[in-house]
Order: sequence, then structure tokens, then C-alpha cells
Amino acid sequence: MTTIGWMLTRMIVTRFLGILFGIAIFVLTLEVISYAKEILALDHGSSSIIFKYILMRAPATLATFLPISVLLALLLTLTELSYRNEISAIWASGASPRRLIIMLLPLAFVTGGINFLLNDQAIPAAAPQLKEWGVADYGEKKLKLGERDPIWMRSGTDILRAASSNPQSTMLEDVIIFRRDTNGILREQIVAKTAELQGDRWNLRNVIVYYRENLPANRLDSLVYSGAMKPAAAGARSGDPEEMTISDLNYFIANSGFGIRPVWVYETWWQKRISLFFATLVMIAICIPIATRFRRGGGLGVLFATGVGLGFMYFVADGLALTMGELGFVSPWIAAWMPVLTFGALATALSLRIDRV
Repeated sequence: MTTIGWMLTRMIVTRFLGILFGIAIFVLTLEVISYAKEILALDHGSSSIIFKYILMRAPATLATFLPISVLLALLLTLTELSYRNEISAIWASGASPRRLIIMLLPLAFVTGGINFLLNDQAIPAAAPQLKEWGVADYGEKKLKLGERDPIWMRSGTDILRAASSNPQSTMLEDVIIFRRDTNGILREQIVAKTAELQGDRWNLRNVIVYYRENLPANRLDSLVYSGAMKPAAAGARSGDPEEMTISDLNYFIANSGFGIRPVWVYETWWQKRISLFFATLVMIAICIPIATRFRRGGGLGVLFATGVGLGFMYFVADGLALTMGELGFVSPWIAAWMPVLTFGALATALSLRIDRV
């Protein structure tokens, strides 16, 4: 990386951290103030619960504002360089928009990687506790005391749902096995108090078997289920794709979503998770070509307004595409990648056009 590249990276990182954590502190403070009564009630009024709540909510807040913080940091850096007449020196040195983007690639992929880890690891790890608390936007997802997200498994057309398990998912409680025919029609439902994996079989206890036909339910003390169901992947407990890791999403995709949601919903979020690596690169690639207006007399207000406007358009397009993918209007690949590719193509076209001028 050249001296110019190091200087820009250092300036952008400094402003990026200040903006990101400044926004996060502001948003989390407002949330704590708004829900202070509910938060304090979680631990009998102890103030320590506030810090625990902030810690759990921080990953989602940071992930939400990380890409826009990169955009604002870059715009502020370019604005400051213009005030000091250093931006003209950069262009006069022969640096092109394309070269500057290449210099900032390490920054783009590091911030993209952080964004991915926040969404793929930190948010799913915090989700169970936040659901148990049921504060703010988790109020509708609140779990009962001691309740956890259900575990799902599949064997052929059979689907198993368990309310809870041991860490290895080999001892299950409150089990329901939905047995369907090849046409997907439910033909039998097995309800058991517990299930224990022994070898390749599940031993069910306190069993009730319900049949599709108008036959009386069959009550059994025990039943051996020989379907080749494997223990659920760690963390694959929820049907909410935004709170799943990549491995959880793969697990649900491989099992057709267990009938909770259409499989394309999980496929869309899988593709979306991968595309997070490139969100900050798109922010940088759009802003750099716009900054060349400075060497042609463009105003600072024009740069800032145009950059923020394009960034806002990107996030609106990203949200709309994701919604269309979840509803099945477009394929998962298009839903996740169209905003990145469209704005990336726009940035490339601007860079090439400026290089020829």
C-alpha cells in the first residue's frame, strides 16, 4: 500500500470508529431510556442488568450502522482533505479513482468481515437471551420462563420438533414427530415426553400416537423410533433466519425449512449473509469517483449530499430486494446480490468515465 493509501486508511478508520460507536451509544442510550422500566424489572431493579442488556444489543446495533459509518467516514475524510487542498494534490499525483479503490480494498474487506461476523456469530449468540427477556422489538418473540427455541430434525418425510435438549441434542423433551406420506400429507403424529438417542435409534417415553384416520389415539409407555434423524446442528433452534448462523441456515436449507417457512427464505438469507462482505466495498467504490468533482470545481455540499443520497438508495434497494426474495418474487441469488452488483456496476462506470476524461 502506498503512502497515500496508508494516509487515507488511517483517516477513514479514525472517523469510522468515532461515527460507528457514537451512533451505537446514542441509539442504545435512547433504547435503554425508553425501556428502562422493563429492563430493570428483569433483575429486580439491579443496575447491572442495564450493562448486560447493552452488551446483548450492541452486535445488532453495530451491524446495522457499520456500512453507513464507512460511507460517512469516507465522505468526511474527503471533505477534510478538500478544505486543506490536499485532495487536489492527490489527483495531481496521478492517482485515479480506480487506484484509490484498490488502495482501500484491505479496509473494505476488513470492515466487511467484521460486518459478517457480527451478523453470523454475535447476533445469533445474543438472540436466545434477548428472546427470554422480551424487551423492545423482541417483545413479540418473548419466550416463557425456561423456554428455548425449538430444535428441528428431519428423516425423509418425517420431521421432529423438540422444545428443549441437552447440549449434544441427544436427550430431548416435549417431542413431536410429524410423519407424512410421499405427497406431504400428515398421516401420523407421535407425541412424547422425552426422547433419548441410543445408537441410531430414538427411545421415546410417555408416548401418544395420533392417526390421520378417525382412529383412537394409542398411548404407550415407550416406543423405539428408528428413523435416521441426526441431532440438530448447534444453534439450529429457531425459524428466524436473520438470527441464524451460516451453518444453521445450511441445516434448514438441507431440510427444506422443516415446513416452518419456504426454503427460499433461508436461501435468500444465506446469500445475503455472504454479500455482507462486499457492502462496504460498494460504499467506497461509489464515493471515490464522486470525489473527483473537487478537481473540477465541485462543491463540498454536492459531494456529501450525493454520497449520502446514493448510500441511502443502496440501503433502500437492499431492503426491498431482501423482502422480494423472502416473498419468493425473485430468486434468492437476485435478492441478495442485485443491489451489490447494480451499485458496483455504477461505481465501475463512473470510474471508467472519469479515467477517460
